[in-house]
Amino acid sequence: MHFEKLYQGRLIKRYKRFLADIILDSGETITAHVPNSGAMTSCIESNCPVWVTYHDNPKRKLKYTLELTQMKDYLICTNTGVANKIAIEAVNKGTIKELQGYSSLKPEQKYGQNSRIDILLENENEKCYVEIKSVSLRINDMLAFPDSVTTRGQKHLEELSDMVKLGHRAVMLYIIQRTDNAKFRLAHEIDTKYAQAFKKAKEIGVEVLVYQSYISQEEIYLQNSIEMVDLP
Repeated sequence: MHFEKLYQGRLIKRYKRFLADIILDSGETITAHVPNSGAMTSCIESNCPVWVTYHDNPKRKLKYTLELTQMKDYLICTNTGVANKIAIEAVNKGTIKELQGYSSLKPEQKYGQNSRIDILLENENEKCYVEIKSVSLRINDMLAFPDSVTTRGQKHLEELSDMVKLGHRAVMLYIIQRTDNAKFRLAHEIDTKYAQAFKKAKEIGVEVLVYQSYISQEEIYLQNSIEMVDLP
């Protein structure tokens, strides 16, 4: 996926979760929309380099959207909505080998208890439900999910488990949206209940995939699967 034209600047502060004040390299101070409901721990701090897109849409209150940040030498895509786009692109291109062999791909399909699955794959004999999570948290030398307590994420694991019980295939797909190239684990210390739901879902038969993103100031795409470490 190619980014629209990016404008570079420095973060002044993030506040109210979805707002960020930024000073662009041009000297202009702007307020950008932050499409990320998480804590964003380890991927944003005052004065860090940031990149935003500009959207000249009269219906938008905020014309700028935060897309990338830089921490040390690592680029991070903080727009969680990008994960679904590059996952769909990767399935269509054959990058995610574990999700090939289906004749139909439908995004955002209703299922479960008033939920929507990120990707529904189908062929004549099988349905495959794929839930996608964006990973941007780093804890010491490893990447981790979630970065805050997520009852919604726990619900998703339970609903994937329900699909397995009904005889379907279900996959939890974690998308690494930073360039650290480190191993991945669950952040048990942040959300114990999510970790417990994850363990139960795996035991029931929910599959787990973790894929690393390539990120530059021009594009982002999935490139390879990475190892997940199971901690006690």
